[in-house]
Amino acid sequence: MRYFVFRNQTVEPFFSGEEATFSGYDDVSQVPTDASRYIWFYQVPVGPINEVADEVDTYFEKLQFVASRCGADKQLIVFSLVDTANVLIVENDRALRRAINDFNRQVSQWAETRSNVKLIDFSEFTERYPCEQLVNWKFYFISQTLLNPKLARDFGQWWQNKERALDLKRKKCLVLDLDNTLWGGILGEDGPAGIKIGGDYPGKAFSYWQRALLELKNTGVMLAVCSKNDEKDVMEVWERNPFMVLRKDDFVAWRINWQDKATNIQELASELNIGLDSMVFVDDNPAERELIRQMLPMVTVPDFPTRPYELMSFVKGLVDSYFSVYSITVEDVSKTAQYKANAARQAEQTRFATMDDYLQSLELCLQVSELDKFNLARLAQMTQKTNQFNLTTKRYTEDDLQRMASQGARIFGVSVSDRFGDNGITGELILCPLDATTAEIDTLLLSCRILGRGIEFAFLNSVLNLLLSNGVKSVHGTYIPTAKNGQVASFYEEAGFSLVKTDNDGRKYYVRKIDTVIDNKDYYKITIHKNGGENT
Repeated sequence: MRYFVFRNQTVEPFFSGEEATFSGYDDVSQVPTDASRYIWFYQVPVGPINEVADEVDTYFEKLQFVASRCGADKQLIVFSLVDTANVLIVENDRALRRAINDFNRQVSQWAETRSNVKLIDFSEFTERYPCEQLVNWKFYFISQTLLNPKLARDFGQWWQNKERALDLKRKKCLVLDLDNTLWGGILGEDGPAGIKIGGDYPGKAFSYWQRALLELKNTGVMLAVCSKNDEKDVMEVWERNPFMVLRKDDFVAWRINWQDKATNIQELASELNIGLDSMVFVDDNPAERELIRQMLPMVTVPDFPTRPYELMSFVKGLVDSYFSVYSITVEDVSKTAQYKANAARQAEQTRFATMDDYLQSLELCLQVSELDKFNLARLAQMTQKTNQFNLTTKRYTEDDLQRMASQGARIFGVSVSDRFGDNGITGELILCPLDATTAEIDTLLLSCRILGRGIEFAFLNSVLNLLLSNGVKSVHGTYIPTAKNGQVASFYEEAGFSLVKTDNDGRKYYVRKIDTVIDNKDYYKITIHKNGGENT
């Protein structure tokens, strides 16, 4: 089963689209081991306030008991408590409020120390509806379903977005039009000083919209521009208009010209080396939106609000549907700077006659580290997001990685830096032991940002050398083809592996004997961190 749900009332209608099994009412005695994830979805019961408060006071202890039996290697998703139905007669009787707040506070603090515990703020959903819509007493008395089953479809959509955020899956790039989208007015007609940004309405609405976009950028979403304008006019706006929140440096790339936007977006995707399905396109013009929907159906194209005062509701919808994430990593925060540094590297490459000379000039540093509490979130995130350079495209959560490590798998990440900047953790390799002298590569992936510098081979060779020192004599690898990873179809052969067989579906199996240390190019400075030690 995918989920096992601990509940104190009927909640089945809200998980009808999931592979879920449910506990008995307020029953924590059974914790099945075959669940992939566990959900704690207790709701505040109905009854006399003080009795309900006493009941709520027991929930955290029960939750801790459940967690002790679930194990630290499986995700436990906890819904916060929200009182949807009780009537407070005495205003200063705060017993139930205190009990609810205490539970939510305790879980929040607890989750900060346990990577497998994820707290979901259920009030984000319930606050959308008035009390009379949240509860249907007919269903409660007939089937003990407190939350109105008529909200099940809305809940399903909301929960789907939460699942995506928990899995650290989100779109990578927000592509923005400019005129009447990023600011009010038309630059070519109103001039750099005449567009509406800042001050009174509607400029104030566009200013708030830009602030929200800046916050998105600061959490790792790439911002790009696709606009029919004169580029020099846009540069003047970015450089001289004092009310602009977003400036040129906040965008990873732009296409500001009179070419059709479908071609421009394809060029942006190619420049950033991301898939079209990682992009969201925002434009006020319905004709432009329809063009992209028809020409580039993989690009997400939401409808843009017709009135500026609707922009803040619009950005909330964007975040909820495409860009929310449960937590962010160091690499997310510095995403824009990393892509800009990559553009500088590409420009620098043209100055050198040979690739070796270019790579020597970069002063490349690779730090290979095994799984720990500091890189866990990033390594899980990479399995969810990396598609192009990914030999097997297996998706793992933080709990999955911890469980694999507890069963003997060795999980490595590689951080890459050079004289242009630090890319952070951009590669991952997961090895599973087959016996004392044989291991299998379960996962090997690299971010598209660091391709083209031979880092994939240096990383693999470094890990193979480490295995050799641990007595491993041979390593198996598998290539599983997908619609996006064709570029790595021959990687193992280029890395010195021998092809063993090929299945009808294109899956390839390889093996490599390792009996001597594999040399890397001397322009890679490689540091290995393992088990608290360091070797260079």
